[in-house]
Amino acid sequence: MKKLIKRNTNRTTQKIAKQKIFTAALALALASASLLAGCGGSAGSGSSDTAAAGSTTQADDRENSGSDELYVYNWGEYIDEDVITQFEDETGITVVYDMFETNEEMYPIIEAGAVIYDAVCPSDYMIQKMIENDLLAELNFDNIPNFDQIDPEYIEMSQAFDPDNKYSVPYCWGTVGILYNTSLLEELGVPAPTSWADLWDERLSGEILMQDSVRDAFMVALKKNGHSMNTDNEEELEQAKQDLIDQKPLVQAYVIDQVRDKMIGGEAAVGVIYSGEMLYIQEEVESLGLDYSLEYVIPEEGTNL
Repeated sequence: MKKLIKRNTNRTTQKIAKQKIFTAALALALASASLLAGCGGSAGSGSSDTAAAGSTTQADDRENSGSDELYVYNWGEYIDEDVITQFEDETGITVVYDMFETNEEMYPIIEAGAVIYDAVCPSDYMIQKMIENDLLAELNFDNIPNFDQIDPEYIEMSQAFDPDNKYSVPYCWGTVGILYNTSLLEELGVPAPTSWADLWDERLSGEILMQDSVRDAFMVALKKNGHSMNTDNEEELEQAKQDLIDQKPLVQAYVIDQVRDKMIGGEAAVGVIYSGEMLYIQEEVESLGLDYSLEYVIPEEGTNL
């Protein structure tokens, strides 16, 4: 039985020649097997039923030498480890599974080329950047038989960053919002948040958890000011930067996955969080029998989708 190899990426590995890979969602088949979309360096160079393309470099070497390893780079907790184990049992392929916390952490690892991954799962804007910098190869859809299970609406939405849907397959989507502790807000005399501007309320000093992500932090500040999160206006960006600097004394911590655990533990009153965390949070609140509730709100100015 093959075993899942899960590890942290080595940020100090030496750089080698930059190689193309392509991005793909780790799309799960609806039936008995899972599909891992693979990476490659040239369009149409299929490698196996579980890889959409084959690399012309290290990944090709793995294939040509009969390697039975699949290198995957993904966000933490995006795939149930039982599904990966099932994939390994059914295919005989060992999954080497590395995880990252932000797109900005992932990108230099891919750019350096120290590890050639067969599949990686970036966010929308990062996919566009990777395409522009020639880091991605085209998908071979002959090797992705369950592509037709994805709602065409999501395929169309993906064209905003991958115009011809050549390099990526949608995997999941969600929103960024504010999670708040109803009891702590009541104790502080602060109403439930409805706006991103509420994260600058001085009554919440030491009670705010912000995302340790350039993209999401700037989104909060830009939306607060009524601007697009994709703006390239220097004045708007400079104002958002200054707002985040001004907010810093109020912030308890800049974290990512820890927002969930800190909020469940009652360590903060509000936190910027991804909507996908809510199911787990609700289950934990119920199972722990907590005497407070944690609620999620999308601020009135809008958010990242």
